[in-house]
Amino acid sequence: MAPADADAVANGGVSFWWQQLGLPTPRPALPGDRQVDVAIVGAGYTGLWTAYYLKTLQPDLRIAVLERRFAGFGASGRNGGWLTNSVTGGRAQYGRDGGARQQAAMNDTVDEVIRVADAEGIDADIRKGGELEVARGAAQQARLEAAYADESSWPHTDAERWDAAEVAARLRVAGATGAIWHPHCASIHPAKLARGLAEAVERLGVEIWEDTTVRVIEPGRAITDRGTVSAAHVIRATEGFTADLAGEHRTWLPMNSSMIATEPLRADFWDEIGWSRGETLGDFAHVYMYAQRTADDRIAFGGRGVPYRYGSRVDTDGRTQQRTIENLTGLLRRFFPAAADVPIAHAWAGVLGVPRDWSPTVGVDRATGLGWAGGYVGTGVATTNLAGRTLADLVLDRDTDLVSLPWVGHRARKWEPEPLRWLAVQAIYGAYHLADAHEARGRATTSPVARIADWVSGR
Repeated sequence: MAPADADAVANGGVSFWWQQLGLPTPRPALPGDRQVDVAIVGAGYTGLWTAYYLKTLQPDLRIAVLERRFAGFGASGRNGGWLTNSVTGGRAQYGRDGGARQQAAMNDTVDEVIRVADAEGIDADIRKGGELEVARGAAQQARLEAAYADESSWPHTDAERWDAAEVAARLRVAGATGAIWHPHCASIHPAKLARGLAEAVERLGVEIWEDTTVRVIEPGRAITDRGTVSAAHVIRATEGFTADLAGEHRTWLPMNSSMIATEPLRADFWDEIGWSRGETLGDFAHVYMYAQRTADDRIAFGGRGVPYRYGSRVDTDGRTQQRTIENLTGLLRRFFPAAADVPIAHAWAGVLGVPRDWSPTVGVDRATGLGWAGGYVGTGVATTNLAGRTLADLVLDRDTDLVSLPWVGHRARKWEPEPLRWLAVQAIYGAYHLADAHEARGRATTSPVARIADWVSGR
């Protein structure tokens, strides 16, 4: 098996998704001090969805979205394109009733994104084929069985457990021993959704100011390098870049995730492996992977590279490490041996926000007018929409089912200071990689190393 050719792989450039579209024409920077009703910091999915629902509910609101680079620059334009119903942090944290309501809301959210994309004319290559999580080996199969037993005991999951033959009939992953499939997931083109959503909120009259760095968020104002925006409500929608804000350095850890995309694959490859119904693909490894078949017949395949940079540093152009490209390429080819000679066209990376308890949050402090949403731990494509609708209801003081969901107002404790934070993340992911290696050599049960890492991480 030949490694990925470093010279042939386009690395960075924000993401393959943006390189495929072409980077957007820059919008104007903030021209100076402004007074608005709602200031939103961050023009990713969270900020854009919040602006969209605020403006549709109350069209006379003056809304400004402030963005350091361009709309969709962060995880919104770099993710794996999974529009899924995942409830990060686990239903158990919310209690049975709260967890069931949160799950039902996430199921509905997948369809809400599809509805809005259709209504707004956003062609984001959306294909609702469900989510398929495969087990490869005895230890992963044991975790699959435990996960299915848990999921099937809750309402609103609609999960199905498949044996090896059923998996092979749908998607032939080498070594797959079983899978869980559920229908509440669609594959999308992330940058097309981000671009289309930004254009939709502008049509509604929302101002998006790019190339504008917010330094400080305070009650009643967002202080930027180009002026101060005063507003009754200021919403923090910065997710993986939250650590760059004054006072927020330890709020969420910016976790790195990396992806590769192949060159387009021939029809005989797809005939050999299947994968014809738009399913997204994941697994039950500790350092898990995620993948989709793109609209132009590539495999976009992701996983953890270097998980964290010391001091919560974040990247500027999406570039990832060569060893990460080689590791992801090797894993892709182990999943699909028929892809052994398929060139890798592009590689990139991005950051996502991880709270100390791995659970997302949304809220508005009525006393200060400050709002926030994020900490999606990699499941933000759908969750951002639920966050945007919830923030809109909270800002407008609407008494809806959304504002009573259990994640509203949740606060996790802060991450440890450096160097403890860096040491902890290195130890956690080192342990997960070791556990996966042990299990790949035939261990039948989950490695105790992984159980220790789970405890340390707070998962």
